[in-house]
Amino acid sequence: MARQSSHRPDTDEPGNEPVEGDSPTDSEQDEAGSTETTAEADRSETPSEPADRSLWEEVRIDPVEIALPAGSGFTLRAYRPSTALTPTDISEREQDDLFAGRSRVVEDDEEDETVVILDEELAEQFAEADEEDGGKDPKAGAGRQGEKDSADDDSADETEDEEEEGEEVPAFLTHRGKLLLFKSPEGLVTFIRSGAPHDLSQLDTWDQLVERVEPADIAPLDEDSYELDLVVENLRGGHDVWDATLLIEAGEVSRDLAYALRLPAVLDMLSPGSSLDDLDEALRATVSGGLGGFRGRRRLKKIGAQTASLGWRTIIGKISAAVDWRD
Repeated sequence: MARQSSHRPDTDEPGNEPVEGDSPTDSEQDEAGSTETTAEADRSETPSEPADRSLWEEVRIDPVEIALPAGSGFTLRAYRPSTALTPTDISEREQDDLFAGRSRVVEDDEEDETVVILDEELAEQFAEADEEDGGKDPKAGAGRQGEKDSADDDSADETEDEEEEGEEVPAFLTHRGKLLLFKSPEGLVTFIRSGAPHDLSQLDTWDQLVERVEPADIAPLDEDSYELDLVVENLRGGHDVWDATLLIEAGEVSRDLAYALRLPAVLDMLSPGSSLDDLDEALRATVSGGLGGFRGRRRLKKIGAQTASLGWRTIIGKISAAVDWRD
C-alpha cells in the first residue's frame, strides 16, 4: 500500500498560494520584539504621576508618617484655630497636663510654705536652661513649623490668651492622650471608616474624609515624613555630620506632637532659650547661608553633642510613651 505523504502541500499547487503577512519573517519578529521591549522600557522610565492631593486640600487634613525607634507608622494631622479644638483628654495623666503648667504647686499647711515640684528628669538634664527660662508659658514653641511664643511674663497671661485666641494649632489623630499610629495605609483607612472614637472627629471636614478616603490616598509628602528614629544617632556623630534638615524637621513635628498630646516637659525642653532651641536656631542659620550661616556654624560648635543627644533621647522617649500602635 502506498504511504500517504506527510509533507506540506506544494505551494505551486492551485489554492495553496501563501497569503502575504500570514507568517512574519524572522526579521519582522525581531523588530516587533524590539519594539515591545523599548515600549516597556519607556514605561518603566516614565516618572510616576504625583498622588492626587485634592482630597487633602479640601478637608484641610494631611497624612503624616513618623518613624520612631519602635517602627514607622501613619497618622493624620490638621491645623485649626485653638478656639475650634477641644484638647485631647489626659485625665489618666493629669500631672502632665499642658494647661496645668510645667510645675505643680502644693500648699504645706504645717509650715505654710509653697513647694514647687518639678520634673526631676528635666531638671537634672537642663538645670541651667530651667533657671533661665523659669516661669515661661509651656505653650511657647508650639504651632505650625515651630513658631515660637516670645511672651514670658506671667502677669500678661490674660492678654496673651486673647492675642492667641485665633492662632492655628496642631491636632493629630489622637485618643485619650495617645497618638494613634498605623503600620499600613490600609489599617489607617480601616480605622477612619470604623467610627471608632478619636479627637479629629470634631473637625468640620471629617465626615467628608470618611466618605472619600482610600488607602492610595495615604501618601505623605516628603515634608510630612519625619525620621525621629535617626535623630539621636545623628547627634552622637558630632558636629561635622549633623543633618540640619533631619534635626529641624524633628523639632517641628516634636513641638506639634507635644502640643497636641499635651506633653509640657517636651515643650519646655524645646522652648525659646533652651539648649535644644539654640541648636535649632543655629541649624536654621547654617541652612540660610551667608553671614548668618557662618555665625550659625560657630554657634553649633559651642553646643555639646552629648547634651543634645541626651535631650533628644528624652524627648523621643516621652513621645514614644504616648503612642498607641495599631494593626
